[in-house]
Amino acid sequence: MSSHKVTGPGVAKLTKPLVDRLIANAESLRVGVSRHGGAVIVDAGIEHRGGIQAGLVVAEICLGGLGTVTAIPALGGKGARVRLSVSTSNPVIACLGSQYAGWNLQAGDFFALGSGPARAQANIEELFQELGYSDTYEHAAIVLETDQIPPLEIIEKVASTCKVKPENLTVILTPTRSLAGDTQVVARVLEVSMHKAHTVGFPLDKIVDGIAEAPLPPPAPDFLTAMGRTNDAILFGGSVQLWVDSDDADAENLAKKLPSNTSSDYGKPFAEVFSHYGDFFKIDPLLFSPALVTVNNLATGNSFTAGLINHDLLNRSFGDA
Repeated sequence: MSSHKVTGPGVAKLTKPLVDRLIANAESLRVGVSRHGGAVIVDAGIEHRGGIQAGLVVAEICLGGLGTVTAIPALGGKGARVRLSVSTSNPVIACLGSQYAGWNLQAGDFFALGSGPARAQANIEELFQELGYSDTYEHAAIVLETDQIPPLEIIEKVASTCKVKPENLTVILTPTRSLAGDTQVVARVLEVSMHKAHTVGFPLDKIVDGIAEAPLPPPAPDFLTAMGRTNDAILFGGSVQLWVDSDDADAENLAKKLPSNTSSDYGKPFAEVFSHYGDFFKIDPLLFSPALVTVNNLATGNSFTAGLINHDLLNRSFGDA
């Protein structure tokens, strides 16, 4: 695969205004801001309620400042839900070079997956060697889907690996059950398609642009239900369009392989699948995909569509009466 280079400033610099905005508007966004081990901690759902607006900002931080995330009002009728729209003209770097939760951070009983621009600064995942991309900047921001303040060991590890001073590190915490957490996870609908494209071997440098949508699930009373609903929003309700520059055979093959219904684990709400295995990593990795995919080929003008929106499974997951 050819190296994929992003032009202009790196993701860390691009996200700095978004991080500053999140902190400056902490009160109106209902997030908490404190210091821990010198780093700035943004609490978007642990002791502070956070919300959808905070989640939208966090989602754009996760995208490395290379994408936009907006809420689309529901039009009414049974099953109508607000949908999140994600778009970026640099989907490879935005989604895989920043948004993908690929940094395993563990210390004692604490474990979380890190996403956001700090990953490109750390540059320790094999994926970055394939992308031919890394980043340097004096500030770093990382997003953790957790309901715990990370221990000092994690703060120090992230800062040192990203080569920034602890006081120049921002750690954003979004519990799965929070509105901000709900929002920033569903905003990964485009990212899962990029990750699966990488998994099935499509040349990432042939992907030019991307837009995706997925419904925002209702609040959940517990972690398992919340995790299940955010995944189901993408698996059964996510719609993705990719623009590629390739031959038609490769474009059509990509469209056929991307949707979630190609997985052997497709057919039940995610919480049931997870409960069956009892281990996230035993689930078929091909399940983590959007429901409906259209691949538009810039080279030929032809388009290829596969998959389907599964309203029955969405309603079952979301508890619709």
